[in-house]
Amino acid sequence: MVGAISVRPSRDGDLEAIAAIYSHHVLHGSASFETDPPSMEEMARRRSDLLRHDFPYLVAEEGGVLCGYAYAGFYRPRVAYRNTVENSVYLRPDAIGRGIGKRLLMALVAACEARGFRQMVAVVGDSANIGSIRLHERCGFRRVGVLQSIGHKHGRWLDTVLFQLTLGAGDSSPPGHPED
Repeated sequence: MVGAISVRPSRDGDLEAIAAIYSHHVLHGSASFETDPPSMEEMARRRSDLLRHDFPYLVAEEGGVLCGYAYAGFYRPRVAYRNTVENSVYLRPDAIGRGIGKRLLMALVAACEARGFRQMVAVVGDSANIGSIRLHERCGFRRVGVLQSIGHKHGRWLDTVLFQLTLGAGDSSPPGHPED
């Protein structure tokens, strides 16, 4: 059972904890295909870029301690993809398997729907990343493909597993932007 977990928009003061969580996953996991943890400055730049484009960037706290974060960003840079986002969810190792990822991801989905996005894509690093695969399945994502042996990290080839979730009206109506 999860304790008093709160999910809220990230703040500048969260960056040190966010960077520490991400650094752990870069160095010890296969969810990220980066091999060197980005600097605090780079993490701040990435977050700032997402916020400047009005993408949600959320954190989960338990007892005032940041235990995870999630954000959505551009799926691809081409204009035709502007209604589709890609999600990322990272947790502290001691927070995994406690339902915190699901709370973060569901809050992220709601924030993206409120912004009018129509599709969310998850690119799960490593087909052996059962925790992330199950998280996306439990949140209603459908598996749409696997790119086999697309990355190499920690001495082995890694797949990416692709998931997709329809947001709001999805493709049942045109997007709400006049230029669409």
